[in-house]
Amino acid sequence: MQHIIKSYLKFLFHSTNEHGVHSPFVFDLVTKCFYDNTKHPEYEVLKSYRKSLLANKNTIEVTDFGAGSRVFKSNTREISKIAQTAGITPKNAELLFRIVRYFQPKSVLEIGTSLGLATSALSLGSRNFGTNIITLEGCPNTQKQAQVQLQDKNSNFQNIEFINTEFSSYFKNLHLSPVTHHLIYFDGNHSKKATLDYFEALLPTISNYSVWIFDDIHWSADMEEAWEIIKNHPKVSVTIDTFQWGIVFFRAEQKKEHFIINPNKTISSHLFERIRF
Repeated sequence: MQHIIKSYLKFLFHSTNEHGVHSPFVFDLVTKCFYDNTKHPEYEVLKSYRKSLLANKNTIEVTDFGAGSRVFKSNTREISKIAQTAGITPKNAELLFRIVRYFQPKSVLEIGTSLGLATSALSLGSRNFGTNIITLEGCPNTQKQAQVQLQDKNSNFQNIEFINTEFSSYFKNLHLSPVTHHLIYFDGNHSKKATLDYFEALLPTISNYSVWIFDDIHWSADMEEAWEIIKNHPKVSVTIDTFQWGIVFFRAEQKKEHFIINPNKTISSHLFERIRF
């Protein structure tokens, strides 16, 4: 917790908004997407899905392949508690929706479905563009819960393919049928080694228009080290640190630049939503 507080204070000191951005590409992203204040009707759908999980008091046995939980001491966990402490926050779900809607990717890969809170944002953001979404989850019980709710015949979500797999196993088979995912959301294992392994495994799939989003880049000192290595990789041209996320672009026409952007424009309580777990 102390590490995250220090990192956030450092982030606030160095972060800027659109007025500190001189790249037209990043300026448009910030002004037209990050700071889009439109009350999109899809936000209510996201809220409704979240409420359904928060109201679910059933328990499931969780298989955790990642860096572990700062809250749960047992692998038997209440669905409502998982949604409350381990899922994407409401603000970031709305931002993820806007990012997908802004870039209109034809193919999306999510690494770490959990209960599908981020998956729901990926689906709603892309539902008018014929996007195919593949979401990977290592825990079969968690994935099953997300799949049941997101694929309900009355749901607003579509074009989601659920794959229950250990991520490393999935990546090993990529060479058999290479696919370019235009947007990848990394939220499966908050450790330096795993993050860099996933990064290297997926590099062969990039295009000039790929958008990669790494969750929890300030989770630990190790994750911050991983983020620095990713930023400095020769194939990476532009990165944006929003504190919660590290967003990566591979645009050959862009000069190498790193931006620290506060996606909320003002200091918010978002940090403390994350610190509690």
